[in-house]
This record gives sequence, C-alpha cells and structure tokens, in this order.
Amino acid sequence: MRLCPEQVRRLAKSRGRSLSELLRAAGISRTAYYSLTRRPSVLPKTVRELARVLGVSPMEILDAASSDEATHQGRLREAQRILAADPSTSFENVWHTLCLLELDPIERLNRSLIRGRASAIHR
Repeated sequence: MRLCPEQVRRLAKSRGRSLSELLRAAGISRTAYYSLTRRPSVLPKTVRELARVLGVSPMEILDAASSDEATHQGRLREAQRILAADPSTSFENVWHTLCLLELDPIERLNRSLIRGRASAIHR
C-alpha cells in the first residue's frame, strides 16, 4: 500500500501539528518521508510510527486504491502464518523479505544490502 500524503497532512492539521512537527515526533526525516510517498509500498514500521503519533490506525494513512489490495492482503496472511510458526521472528523482517521476493534478483540484492548497512549502523 502507498502512503497517502494528503491524508497524513489532513490528520496532522486536525491535531494541531504541522508536517514537520509530526515527522520530528515520529523520528522520520523529511527526506525519508518524501521518499516513502513515492514508493509503491511502504515499510510497516514507518507507517505504524506515523499512525501512532497521529493516534490513528495505520490503514487511515494508506491509499489502498493505488495498490493491489489482494496482493497486500495475501502478503499479510503469509507474514502472519510465518510469525505464528516462529513467534521470535520480527514482523518487519518477515514483511520486508516477502516484499523483496516480489522483486528482480538484482533489485532484491541491492535493497538487502541497503537494509543490512542501515542495521549495522544502528547497533
């Protein structure tokens, strides 16, 4: 699902926050936010954090019409199945892996390397 920037702005405004204040509270840089608005699919952790700061369900800030709902629902069911089989697994890692499996191998490798580098920096 895509992030719906109009909905994010509307919800932030209704809570008396600017977009900058919202992003700061969610710990998301403006660059990362605008990058997310251009992606066909967003990472669940970021969406959940934005929704948490806004006090809404993550579904309220996603634009379901712009993506294939059945694909995402299927991916969610598969992630839930995997997590049920191994509860110690991180939802974000499962989701990310399932998203990567839909990409071409070279794109998959590039994204995995980026994620691995980011993970190593934050430890």
